[in-house]
Amino acid sequence: MDFLKKFISAKTRESAPDRPASSFSDLSDDQLETHLKIARYGNFVLTDAVRPSYDLQVVPRTGYRHDTYTDSETGIAIPVLMASASREQILDLFVDLMDPLGDEVDVVLETSHHTRGEGHDDHYREGIELPILKSVLYDFEEMLIDDGCTGVAVLNPRIPMEVQFDEHKILTLYGQDLDAFERVFDGHDVMCCEDIKFITEAEHVHSSTDTFAEQFEQMRYRLGIED
Repeated sequence: MDFLKKFISAKTRESAPDRPASSFSDLSDDQLETHLKIARYGNFVLTDAVRPSYDLQVVPRTGYRHDTYTDSETGIAIPVLMASASREQILDLFVDLMDPLGDEVDVVLETSHHTRGEGHDDHYREGIELPILKSVLYDFEEMLIDDGCTGVAVLNPRIPMEVQFDEHKILTLYGQDLDAFERVFDGHDVMCCEDIKFITEAEHVHSSTDTFAEQFEQMRYRLGIED
């Protein structure tokens, strides 16, 4: 996790008047290294993409909860499910959650490899057959799971429904009818926990590598997505 450690040193451990004190601020290098190597919290195993705060403001666990997204332009409230799952099941869960979207979908690849945490760039492909998309994603399984600078969104604007697998490896699902998604969660033994908190809701850090950045470009090419 060389990039992760560099990111903490440059962005998180330095004090700033407009930023709350970081749980990483006073750590020795040995304490930091030990924390970054911890992936298991009970039965939950993190991917290498992210690590929680040193003081564990949020303890990672498996589960999902209901939420609502309100469109700022239309004021329309859209039902949302948010979920986290352990490393060994997260990609299979993401892939199975695409099934309610239909046989042909649009895909958005999200990358923050070149922004260093300041937003991300989106690459859009319309009209790809779902089996082809799934095959390509499995070909890049390690990068998708362990890269803290890569996210994927799959949607069908005709329904409309959307499945997001973001750079934190949190799943976010949008749609007026979410029952099909909940049945997928049940099939993977991911239970509803309305009090669950996600790693994005507290201090956390990301990890990436130059190799993952190169693999992202390869995946983009395989999916036929231009700059």
